[in-house]
Amino acid sequence: MHDVTLIVNGVPRHARVPARRLLSDFLRHDLGLTGTHVGCEHGVCGACTVLLDGQPVRACLTFAVSVSGQEVTTVEGLARDGQPSAVQRGFAECHGLQCGFCTPGFLTTATAFLRDNPAPSDEDVIEAVSGNLCRCTGYQNIVKSVHRAAELLAEEGP
Repeated sequence: MHDVTLIVNGVPRHARVPARRLLSDFLRHDLGLTGTHVGCEHGVCGACTVLLDGQPVRACLTFAVSVSGQEVTTVEGLARDGQPSAVQRGFAECHGLQCGFCTPGFLTTATAFLRDNPAPSDEDVIEAVSGNLCRCTGYQNIVKSVHRAAELLAEEGP
């Protein structure tokens, strides 16, 4: 058993876990943060994507002990003061989700992407979300959602 201490969604969190505990399982089972979804468990679908020190990572491929001392942002941590983030609002306004299973991975991926590319082209968006699979939307509304989130972020300013 190993001690794991992380900052998760701005809050220090600690648990004692086996060395092989995946970050996705740590978040879901040890911390009760079930917004991080586990789909393929091979890092292909992107449903488990979280932000590790601001960068998207596949939580199903990452051992919790390997990220001790770092900061993790899950889909639950995207909202601010109880209000949905610009990315969350963009997805809601443009119907960028249907069943919702893949949505947490898209939201975290888009959050990091728009931080680095605030005015993306369609091609930029498609490339950015290409590692996230969705079986419901056909991606057109996801691309629209990311563009709308960029607009909302621009309106918010720095």
